[in-house]
Amino acid sequence: MNNLLIYCRPGFEKEAAAEITERASNMQCYGFARVKDDSGYVTFELYEEGQADLLARKLPFRELIFARQMLVLTHDLADLDQGDRIRPIVEACRDYAICGDLRVETADTNEAKELSAFCRKFTVPLRQALRSNEILTNKETPNRPVFHAFFLATDHVQLGYSYSFNNSEFHMGIPRLRFPSDAPSRSTLKLEEAFHVFVPKEEWDLRLTSGMKAVDLGACPGGWTYQLVRRGMMVTAVDNGQMADSLMETGQVKHLRDDGFMWKPSRKNTYWLVCDMVDKPARVVHMIADWFQDGLCQEAIFNLKLPMKKRFVECEHNLDVLRARLAEIDPGFIIQAKQLYHDREEITVHVYNRYAISKLQPA
Repeated sequence: MNNLLIYCRPGFEKEAAAEITERASNMQCYGFARVKDDSGYVTFELYEEGQADLLARKLPFRELIFARQMLVLTHDLADLDQGDRIRPIVEACRDYAICGDLRVETADTNEAKELSAFCRKFTVPLRQALRSNEILTNKETPNRPVFHAFFLATDHVQLGYSYSFNNSEFHMGIPRLRFPSDAPSRSTLKLEEAFHVFVPKEEWDLRLTSGMKAVDLGACPGGWTYQLVRRGMMVTAVDNGQMADSLMETGQVKHLRDDGFMWKPSRKNTYWLVCDMVDKPARVVHMIADWFQDGLCQEAIFNLKLPMKKRFVECEHNLDVLRARLAEIDPGFIIQAKQLYHDREEITVHVYNRYAISKLQPA
């Protein structure tokens, strides 16, 4: 097989397919996508041998918006003997390079949820078999491929591998976050996930640290403000609604009843700008660009609500507009975008200036 397997949010298979087709063709890798609605995954078949592996190594996973995971698909094993699933898996993958990790996964769909318990139970015996056959190492070795067993049914598995330097570090491509009991809304998990996905953990002490100034536009009731407060930031929350009392009692939040699109700070001391306002993507994009143009923030995370149709096209258009606006200001801007697990009909965008980040480094 010469295919890529892409995990995605159920219902966004067409967007994931359009994206991988375009990104691959930009690298002169041509193929076609097999899509099943609401399946939670896409198969991309390449015409030329070896190009699936090339894309898995060279196509930056972090630049894919709709992909939760990207791996090379090598085998499709159906009608497995329920009493001996492991032997055919081991036999199929004897030519693999030694892998450093194993992930037994399934699609993120309601239909596949019952498979999750099976996958957890199956992981231990499969890991032992792969190790005893020297397909999986039991040593901590960096940069080894990750072995994926993607179950479609208890007797049907697709096998493949991803590269640890170009994949999602999370099982099924989903960060496992626990909703804080004292958070004012579940939207808090969107921003927490965005921090995990966009900001390297080793830089949290520099870029997500106590004492920073932050602005939350469209803040109420405070789900995103909560994530900033818990990291010790001083937050200006802008919204005509009501903020959670628990946040106001921290003394770290100043609530301004104003229109998030119209309000601007009088001082240029804000580091983080966050925004989860429901409006047309074009309006949000231009507002964010205006903040950077005026030097009012250094990093921003915001959501773009997607239309019902042509969602990939709409994403690309608005991100191109943002790139053009920021390029006029400074060549150092970096834009990342992802449909996060906690997103719905939206994508989350992260913007920062690499030169501003370098100034945070300790002397």
